[in-house]
Amino acid sequence: QVQLVESGGGLVQPGGSLRLSCAASGFTFSTYAMRWYRQAPGKERELVAAITSVGGSTNYADSLKGRFTISRDNAKNTVYLQMSSLKPEDTAVYYCNAVNYHYAYWGQGTQVTVSS
Repeated sequence: QVQLVESGGGLVQPGGSLRLSCAASGFTFSTYAMRWYRQAPGKERELVAAITSVGGSTNYADSLKGRFTISRDNAKNTVYLQMSSLKPEDTAVYYCNAVNYHYAYWGQGTQVTVSS
């Protein structure tokens, strides 16, 4: 059974940091590119960051470069999103996504709220 389980979300003050984790199971994690998306209330889901299957290449939404870092540990079947200098506009549900040429899987999401 394929599972992507996000964790690490919560309430943080502006300027703070959070690290999200996404633990994968039920598929060969190391052969999938991994992505983080987010969806704020009333807005479309947007791509935040992506990393290739072996972690050799990363991409970020232009507006987030320098504040967010995606990484993965294929030995632990886990992908991470380190978020710093958080702003209220970063408030959203953050989703983990695994993709290859044939399949795409989604996690259930974790809420991140940036507020004082």
